[in-house]
Amino acid sequence: MKDTSISGNGPADELLQMVVFQLGGEEFGVEIMKVQEIIRMPEITQIPQSPDFVEGVINLRGRIIVVINLDKRFNLKSKEIDEHSRIIVVEIGDNVVGMIVDSVNEVLRFPMSNVDPAPELVMSGVSREYITGVGKLDDRLLILLDLAKVLNKSEVEDITSLA
Repeated sequence: MKDTSISGNGPADELLQMVVFQLGGEEFGVEIMKVQEIIRMPEITQIPQSPDFVEGVINLRGRIIVVINLDKRFNLKSKEIDEHSRIIVVEIGDNVVGMIVDSVNEVLRFPMSNVDPAPELVMSGVSREYITGVGKLDDRLLILLDLAKVLNKSEVEDITSLA
């Protein structure tokens, strides 16, 4: 994983630091401050009668963490889990959740001025409600996820009870 910086329009331009990952052929980013760690795919214990996007739970150094599959959450075409698949362990509200992604590419710093609001029609198929904006990076577009909206309040409560 590489760490890349793209300079902005001067010292007043706040830099965002994002963990960039692949999901369904698109590049997404989440704020690095929300990411606790990135791990390889461990054994996941399935939970009966859980929502379809919940893959199960893992034991991460004595902590039980619920793992969700973002492909299923966003209704994207799921990719087979392989050696590039990772779990990004993030904070969503007061909860710690693992998110399965296709691969983690890099940590990227870029200025806020390079972020546009999410367009009305987002091409990736991910609903606009989950997106804080789109980062423009040279010839790349990076979809910035709003982790607070990936799960709604009742889903967070359900997941908390699973763990």
